[in-house]
Amino acid sequence: MENVTLATVVLLAGITVLIGLGVPVAVSMGVPSAVAIAILLGPEGAALTSAQRLFSASNSFALLAIPFFILAGGLMNNGGIAKRLIDLALVVSGRLPASLAQTTVVANAMFGAVSGASVASAAAVGTVLSPRMKDDGYDPAFSAGVNAAASPAGMLIPPSNTFIVYSLVSGTSVAALFMAGVGPGLLWAGICVLIVALYARKHPELKSTARPTASEALTVLLRAVPSLFMIVVVIGGILAGFFTATESAMIAVVYALLQGLIQRTLPVRELPQILLDATKTTAIVMLLVGVSGILAWVLSFARIPETIAESLLGLTDNVVIILFIIMVVLLIAGTVMDPTPAILIFTPIFLPAVTELGVDPIHFGAMMVFNMCLGNISPPIGNNLFVAARVANVRIEPLMAKVMPFFWALCIGLLVVTFVPALSTWLPTQMGLMTGTP
Repeated sequence: MENVTLATVVLLAGITVLIGLGVPVAVSMGVPSAVAIAILLGPEGAALTSAQRLFSASNSFALLAIPFFILAGGLMNNGGIAKRLIDLALVVSGRLPASLAQTTVVANAMFGAVSGASVASAAAVGTVLSPRMKDDGYDPAFSAGVNAAASPAGMLIPPSNTFIVYSLVSGTSVAALFMAGVGPGLLWAGICVLIVALYARKHPELKSTARPTASEALTVLLRAVPSLFMIVVVIGGILAGFFTATESAMIAVVYALLQGLIQRTLPVRELPQILLDATKTTAIVMLLVGVSGILAWVLSFARIPETIAESLLGLTDNVVIILFIIMVVLLIAGTVMDPTPAILIFTPIFLPAVTELGVDPIHFGAMMVFNMCLGNISPPIGNNLFVAARVANVRIEPLMAKVMPFFWALCIGLLVVTFVPALSTWLPTQMGLMTGTP
C-alpha cells in the first residue's frame, strides 16, 4: 500500500473510531493527523510540520473575534441584558396563544442577535422563563423543548462565531456570511413559532398573557433600547466599513461591560468568573482550530478533498443530488460532533465539490451552519438539549419527545435553505458584499 493511501486510511479511520469511542474531538482530530504525517514524512518531519501547522492555524487576527464575542456573551448573560430582551419579547408576542412559549422563541432570536451564542441563549432564556411557564401550567418538558429548539437561531443570526470559523476555513467574507445568516435565522425562528402555534391549538388552556398598557410597553422598549442598539453598533459598523469583525467583537465587549456597570446590573465581583468561563471556552475553540491546521495539511497533501470531489461528481453531475447527499452526511455527523470541529473537518472536504458545480461558498456556508444547528438539538451531543434540560430541571427523554416536531420541521427548513439560494444570498448581494451566485 502506498504511503499516501495508508495515511488516508489511518486518518479517516482514526478520526471515525476515536470520535465513536467518545475521545475528545481535538484529540480525535490531532492524533490521527500526526500519525498520518509521520507515515508521509517520518517522525521528525511529523513533529516539525505538526508544530508549524498548529501555530499557523491559530495565528490569525480574524480569530480574535471569537474570544471577544464569547466574552461579550458572558457579560450580556450576567449583566441583565437577557432579562430586558425577554421583557421586550413578551411585549411583542404577549397576545399570541401560548404566549410564553412564543416569547421563548422571540427572546432566543433577540439574544442570539446580540451575543451569537446559542448555548448561552438557552441558559439565559430558560433560567428566566422556565419557572414562569411552569407556574402558568405549561408542561416542563415542552417548555424546555421550545427553549432547546429555538436557541440555535443565535448561531445563524449575526454576529455568529460559527460563521467566523467557516470564514477562516473557506476564505470567504465574514460580513457577507453574517448577512447570509439573516434569512435562514429568521426562517428557523419562524418555524419554531409555527410549531408552537400548532401546539397551542391542541392546548387551548395555554392562554395569552395580559396585554400591557401603552405606557408599560414603552417603558419595556426604552429599557431594551441600549441592548438592541448593540446590534446597530456591531453589525452596522462592520457593514459600513468602520471596523472589522474582530474590532467589532472588542467593541461589543466594551459596550456590554459599560452597559452592565452603568446600569449596575453587572456585579464587579462576578467579572473574574466571567473572564475565567470565557477563557475556558476560548481555549477549547482555539485548540480545535489549531489541530484543524494539522488535519488540513494532511488533507491537502493526500489530495483527499479532490478525490472525494471527483468521486461525488463521478456519481452524478446533478447539483440537487450532490447537495442532498452532503446535507445527509452533515446531518448524521452533527449528531456526534459539535459545530466547530464539524465545520473545520468537512468544509475543506466538501467545498471543492460544490464550487465545481457552481454553488456559491457563501450559500454553502449558510447551509452548513443551518445543518450544524440541527446537530445542536440532536442526541447524543446536542449541547442545547442538555442546557435546556438542566435549567428547566427535566429529564432529557421527555424533552426529546417534545423537540422532535421542531426537529422534523426544521429539517424541511434545511431543504429550503439548501435549494433556495436566494434566502441566503439575496441580502449580501443587495448590500454589495457578494456579486451573486454563479
